Amino acid sequence: MTQRCRFRPMLVGTVVAVAVVAAWAAPGGTSRPAQRSSKGVIVFNGEGNNLNAYTADPPFTKQNVIRNHDDDPNGLDINAQICFFPDGSKRFVAGEDTGQPNPPQGWGIFQLRGNAVGKLSAKKVGKLTPTYQPSSDNAENYGCGFLSDGRIVTTDIGNQASGPEDGQLIVWFPPFNTSKVRYCKLDVGIATAGGIYVDSKNRVYVPSARPPTAGVLRYSGPFPTSDTAKGGCSSKDATGAPMAPSVKKEQFIGLGNGLAAPIAIVRAPNNDFYVSSVISGVINEYDANGGYVRTVLQPPPDESLGERTFSTGTPLGLGVGPDGTLYFADIGITITSDGIGPGPEGTVRRIRFVNGEPQPPEIMGGGLAFPDGIGVYAPKKK
Repeated sequence: MTQRCRFRPMLVGTVVAVAVVAAWAAPGGTSRPAQRSSKGVIVFNGEGNNLNAYTADPPFTKQNVIRNHDDDPNGLDINAQICFFPDGSKRFVAGEDTGQPNPPQGWGIFQLRGNAVGKLSAKKVGKLTPTYQPSSDNAENYGCGFLSDGRIVTTDIGNQASGPEDGQLIVWFPPFNTSKVRYCKLDVGIATAGGIYVDSKNRVYVPSARPPTAGVLRYSGPFPTSDTAKGGCSSKDATGAPMAPSVKKEQFIGLGNGLAAPIAIVRAPNNDFYVSSVISGVINEYDANGGYVRTVLQPPPDESLGERTFSTGTPLGLGVGPDGTLYFADIGITITSDGIGPGPEGTVRRIRFVNGEPQPPEIMGGGLAFPDGIGVYAPKKK
């Protein structure tokens, strides 16, 4: 199956069901550091099962780095959040579900080559493949992140529009240069789990798009160090996979202020957070304690979803550059006689800040099919 006929339309149905309770808020001001250079920064996006790369600044040069398997028998199906290893190795994690359900969907580990858009290539060197909870929907791979010692954490979405909450949070143990990587599940009860952010204290933040866990969840360690009882992974889930007996979980951010169905979270300057809500077209900013600061993106008050999407986009995946620029994948939600789902005009956009104020979103790439995840690569300073 390919991304073009699966995950995102169903996710949108989930978000619509929740969005009826959305409240709107006007942007407010707050101080920010001066905008710095984005020279050399590359923005990655999974779109239509392709992996694309864009220069961070105009003219937003684009390269197809990995072509989807439908169009290229030697290609791979890439999607979801894209996370670069923090060790400077230029390895990255991305959703990879070529040929699903056999082999099952998972997360590919890739080695990036090249330093400039137009000269990039990527090779798969490993894959993370867990068991999934029985779901009415296809249990889609999505979030990724890294603990400080190199362990990887991932989320899969689980049921997207209805049914029991069965999205998963999983921790993975090195080495990652294999297709049989050991893991331990931390939670199997997240209602439509989204992207991941990991802070300097190894706390893991996961948006949940629908009740009863709707909001942004925060998980605190210590987390298992292996898939054994000695490593803190002494239980099993319903599939027989290794699972931690307990995990510390709390709601960090709740709904409101236009945040109808949280789906992605990234760190903002000054230790704040950005959180996206795709169906309401909103990106909010929150402080280090989860308190609402302001709305950075929202549709014009005279617009509503219909046969045309919001002019400002419907943000799903998020990324932040080293200069503070916010990048987002706009999946282009529409409502037509065929139902609710991504339309033909998805985009990748950026929001710059001038004197701390968010500017109107700029389109980096348009006419896209299901752009869903963002990854930002910033070359190391010499």
